[in-house]
Amino acid sequence: MELSIYDIIKGPLLSEKAQRVNQDLGKLVLEVHMHANKPLVKQAVKQLFNVSVKSISIQIRKGKLRRIARSRLTTVGSDRKIACITLQKGQTLDLFGHGQPSAAQQETSEKETK
Repeated sequence: MELSIYDIIKGPLLSEKAQRVNQDLGKLVLEVHMHANKPLVKQAVKQLFNVSVKSISIQIRKGKLRRIARSRLTTVGSDRKIACITLQKGQTLDLFGHGQPSAAQQETSEKETK
């Protein structure tokens, strides 16, 4: 299965813990394709966001099991692959908007206060 760099990264994980990890530790938490591995994720992040990657850890979150009959179980929800990416020292990438406000945002906030 051939994956392009746009297929590998599905998007950022939008949970409170992922945002806290991004803000406090400077790590990115992304949801990736189930067939992606560490070298593919590293290459995709480097090409898409133009940052250098120090390390990557990948976890697979299993879907929940639900009981349908007395002894039959079925999976509700799908499995997800999560990549926690540490960037090189001095590299930053803010996907959640916790950084410094842009000049346009500062101008609109000044206009609102007047």
